[in-house]
Order: sequence, then structure tokens, then C-alpha cells
Amino acid sequence: MRILGALLITAGIFGFVHASDQLGKAAPLPPEMGWREGLEQPAGRWDLARYGCALGGGIGALMLLFPKGR
Repeated sequence: MRILGALLITAGIFGFVHASDQLGKAAPLPPEMGWREGLEQPAGRWDLARYGCALGGGIGALMLLFPKGR
């Protein structure tokens, strides 16, 4: 579990940095756009990828802290 946790943290960090970089290059979303319409735009997809990578890194941190499911 520790190895999987370390891999998730590493992938989460690098994925978050990459998605943040790509999000900076994309055109910003208008504030009145809903979340469903936002996912049709590149900026919305990169923002979702950034949150997903952060979630994966957080799960990896939990796996490192509690390897036996304590």
C-alpha cells in the first residue's frame, strides 16, 4: 500500500502541475457558464483534471499515512 500511495502522490503532483500549466494557456471560462457547459470547453476540462489529480494525491497521502487501514 505504501508503494501505491507514493505512486498516487507522485502522479497527483505532476498531474496537478501539468493541468495548471495547460489551464493557464486556455481561454478563461465566462462566469455565467454552468458546470456542464464548462466541461465542453478546454479550460473546464483542465480544471476538472487539476481537481482530480489533487484528489488522487490526497488519497495517496492517506495510503502512506495509514498503510494497513487503521
